[in-house]
Amino acid sequence: MIYTCNNCGGNMVYSPERQKMFCKYCGSEDSEQKYVSNEPVMSACPSCGAPIEIREYLSAFKCPYCDNHLIVDERIAGDYLPHLIIPFYLGIEDVKKILRDKFKRSVFAPNDFLSDARLNFMTGMYVPFWMYDYHVHGFYEGTGKKIRTWTSGNRQYTETKIYRIKRDMEVDFDKVPVDASIIMPDSTMDLMEPFHYGNLEEFKDCYLSGFQAEMYNMGVDELEERAVCKAKGDAESIMQSSINGYTGLVNDPSNKVMVERTDSKYALLPVWNYQYVYKNQTYPFYINGQTGKVVGKVPLSVKKVWAYGGTLCMGLLLVFTMIYQIFRWL
Repeated sequence: MIYTCNNCGGNMVYSPERQKMFCKYCGSEDSEQKYVSNEPVMSACPSCGAPIEIREYLSAFKCPYCDNHLIVDERIAGDYLPHLIIPFYLGIEDVKKILRDKFKRSVFAPNDFLSDARLNFMTGMYVPFWMYDYHVHGFYEGTGKKIRTWTSGNRQYTETKIYRIKRDMEVDFDKVPVDASIIMPDSTMDLMEPFHYGNLEEFKDCYLSGFQAEMYNMGVDELEERAVCKAKGDAESIMQSSINGYTGLVNDPSNKVMVERTDSKYALLPVWNYQYVYKNQTYPFYINGQTGKVVGKVPLSVKKVWAYGGTLCMGLLLVFTMIYQIFRWL
């Protein structure tokens, strides 16, 4: 599948800045026409005809020959048809500014770390997620104490009150997210949260044009344990927050949290990926394509560290020399 412009025939892509389809060649907006191949499996670019090999799980990408953005029809159909999507809200120029603002004080970063030559290779990609809805029933029973101590005359008094504490709670969780991509580190994707899930829309394939996208790598049942842990942990936190002012809490064995799945949805969420290579080591940076939250560690330039250290030493030596000369002439 490819989106072309009705005016000039160029490749139409989704523009985060405009929040609409845009032609990179003639500048027209919302003039797209969708071309769907009759071939059951994409083996050649529908634009230039060059033979292509599609990486496993990739559902949208850029042709390496003509640079047009293609969507793999069979990987967004049937069981692999996404239900929901958050389109990109931040374009590449927005992300450049976010990175430069965030790391402008990183004086020891390599000179080309935030250069256009490097940042222009950033990739916008849609990461597959499963989103789970749960009904949670939590029950808590325990013993708590309230202790009060005071002094009267020469005597100190302690009053201990013991309470039987019970909590019976029911709560619904909507769209608990778990990423379904093998290549994306789970811990990194957890740090990328939260997305603004109120902006979730019904899936439209035009949002993929201009970006990379993956189909889910793991099924909904395969990943549910992570979602259950999230829902259960949040439910326990809510229940514990209702128990305040006690000391010496003792839980009874009857305490439990029961989680029941009520629904699940397959969604695509936007992430910018910047892979910076320095001294044969890759430093990955991930930027939330909706909120701009950045996850990544800045590399240090050894030359800059040594240069700074040398300058500092020379400055201190000069100061000590001047002090020595002053005291010498006193």
